[in-house]
Amino acid sequence: MQLNPVIEFRNVTVEFDGRNVLDDIDFSLENGEFCYLIGNTGTGKSSLLKLIYRDLLPSYGDVIVADRNVPRLREKEVPMLRRSLGIVFQDFQLLPDRNVYENVAFALEVTGNRRSFIKQRVLECLSMVGLSHKHANMPGDLSGGEQQRVVIARALANEPRIMLADEPTGNLDPEASRSIMELLQQINNRGMAILMVTHNYDIVREFPARTIRLRDGLLEEVDPERMFY
Repeated sequence: MQLNPVIEFRNVTVEFDGRNVLDDIDFSLENGEFCYLIGNTGTGKSSLLKLIYRDLLPSYGDVIVADRNVPRLREKEVPMLRRSLGIVFQDFQLLPDRNVYENVAFALEVTGNRRSFIKQRVLECLSMVGLSHKHANMPGDLSGGEQQRVVIARALANEPRIMLADEPTGNLDPEASRSIMELLQQINNRGMAILMVTHNYDIVREFPARTIRLRDGLLEEVDPERMFY
């Protein structure tokens, strides 16, 4: 069966101060695939993510995301690219002065949706992450795991094709981390492609999936069952 890539890197190089942070990278993420991105601090993981949502442009090469050649987009086309992406941050980045419902609704308000649709979609997303009963709570009233579930609900709001999860368990205890991984697996099982950056190799061991590693500017496939030995 032929799969359809939702992300493609074609001979992508990123140069900073005369050094190749990414060096002639080729990579694809297929529709519905779950993939871990690992590597030591400073190896270019953040740069790779920024290339996907066009916060950084490559020095050379093409980045294709959801059928769009990202470096060639006009500025007015960038918002449409980002609507095809759901981004989950390690540090949550929730609005502290808005409740759970309002935080998720904000992602839909900025894209100009009708109020009736926003209400329906927010409640759907909160139900997906198991937080319907907390819709009126403020972020500060929630545990770390609950806050991350709100972030995931917000990332799902615009029905993206791809989720980028940047260290989504980085600030969580092991029990909450496991709960978030189970949720991400459920989302992936519904057909969404997920690219997850992590330093937590225990997570990779417990929830094995395709794993790629950045090292010395190069991207390599690694066997999650053997890379720890």
